[in-house]
Amino acid sequence: MEFVKVHGKGLDGNLEGDSPDRDVAVLLPPSYATAKNRHYPVVYMLHGFTDHMGKWFGLEQFWINLPDVVNRAKVAGIAEMIFVMPDAYTRYEGSMYSSSVTTGDWENYIATELVAYIDAYYRTLARPASRGIAGHSLGG
Repeated sequence: MEFVKVHGKGLDGNLEGDSPDRDVAVLLPPSYATAKNRHYPVVYMLHGFTDHMGKWFGLEQFWINLPDVVNRAKVAGIAEMIFVMPDAYTRYEGSMYSSSVTTGDWENYIATELVAYIDAYYRTLARPASRGIAGHSLGG
């Protein structure tokens, strides 16, 4: 598991005053460190309103722990992949994942800027057919 900051140009100047430099959790598959020539599909996870990335990644006690869920799914036989979750928690508890002058252009940030960053810095299968998106509540 890695935690990075990814700048969102479309989040600059949002009226809430939230930082455009967003925390992002990246959960890498077990073989990532050893299979240096292998590339992986990516699932982008969006948390719900009032949630934040730290809750989903076990940094706080919460109803779900995404790394544990992924590990159980691997035991059940799912293919290895990279999971990415941007922290969309804002001053007013959530971005709505929309394009807004109030919260910033979260739609473009996730669909374009974050995907480009992940494809540039990680060994992904950098094509639409190898990307998925999932979420909970507002993120769903």
